Amino acid sequence: MAPKPPVLKVTAEVKIRPFSLGDVNAVLKIQKACKLIAAWRPRDYEQLADDPMGIFLVAEREGRDAPELVGFSVFYRVDTEAELWNIAVAPACRRQGIARALLREACRRLSDAGAQKLFLEVRASNLPAVELYRSLDFAPLARRKNYYQNPSEDALVLVCKLVPSEV
Repeated sequence: MAPKPPVLKVTAEVKIRPFSLGDVNAVLKIQKACKLIAAWRPRDYEQLADDPMGIFLVAEREGRDAPELVGFSVFYRVDTEAELWNIAVAPACRRQGIARALLREACRRLSDAGAQKLFLEVRASNLPAVELYRSLDFAPLARRKNYYQNPSEDALVLVCKLVPSEV
């Protein structure tokens, strides 16, 4: 049996951990509240969680009654490259470092798995996300015209070189 992946504490109330199948409804609730992210079906998330090349992390906040999911991110790795496929934080929990923590933890795990570069696309108008990615050393690589729909918009393609974590 494989060892349980570590949980990263973001704050006293928020921790980053791997997705489990019981999280799918909470992930879908966050997805629904975030209109401009990719809309996935439950099966899509479940399949990625089962794929050894996928990394699916959730941000969980301690609640009065039970922990509550407040964000998630999904990545896929092929050999030495990886791509961010989806990331979202519940609207009421934004600007608290949750997306940054999800990205940092994913970068650490991807690097440990042998990935050297992480790619992503972001809406050109999503300035808070663009600034977050730039602050984490993502650099512009290309622009994809009319990549997004509803509304139609260009995507910025960004790349980050991953650095192996120190042991």
